[in-house]
Amino acid sequence: MAHPTQLGFQDAASPVMEELLHFHDHALMIVFLISTLVLYIIIAMVSTKLTNKYILDSQEIEIVWTILPAVILVLIALPSLRILYLMDEINDPHLTIKAMGHQWYWSYEYTDYENLGFDSYMVPTQDLTPGQFRLLETDHRMVIPMESPIRVLVSAEDVLHSWAVPSLGVKMDAVPGRLNQTAFIASRPGVFYGQCSEICGANHSFMPIVVEAVPLEYFENWSSLMLEDA
Repeated sequence: MAHPTQLGFQDAASPVMEELLHFHDHALMIVFLISTLVLYIIIAMVSTKLTNKYILDSQEIEIVWTILPAVILVLIALPSLRILYLMDEINDPHLTIKAMGHQWYWSYEYTDYENLGFDSYMVPTQDLTPGQFRLLETDHRMVIPMESPIRVLVSAEDVLHSWAVPSLGVKMDAVPGRLNQTAFIASRPGVFYGQCSEICGANHSFMPIVVEAVPLEYFENWSSLMLEDA
């Protein structure tokens, strides 16, 4: 998860987020090179009184500064479009979960099971145990099997919400009356935190999302216990 003074993204926990991190570094390097070139040109123009009459009116330079930005845009657009299609790709999900946004909590329904669903509320500060994170911990986590394609159906019952988990590279708007879907694969076990990313009212900051990725056998034991309690 994020920590104080962090400048970059959270560590990737899914293949799509790894691709997003690589694209971020790729685009940032291009921006850095462009900024360095522009800064050098500005310093060179300000610090010397010499002028080159061939630069003042040069067709070759005009051709270069027209074609070069187009090439740079293509180098940015191609990997961006590739990742965009990867994020929308949903192939044979092993598990489907419906996440419903409410004011101000989330409810989860495991649609592959008959009676497996629960509400997920934020744990109040006074009830936190050592090691739990303030404003991020919930009383019921969304448990998923790791290394399995997970499809999440996202909607809302009252106002706009947004189901977002940064380390998994997932962010999907929850719109009343509309069913949106997204997918991800947790590439390693762990607990991943997110929050509603749409300003949804007074308690917008108090409806966190906690996704716990566990090995398949642990997920089967958890689902069996949840069905027994139901």
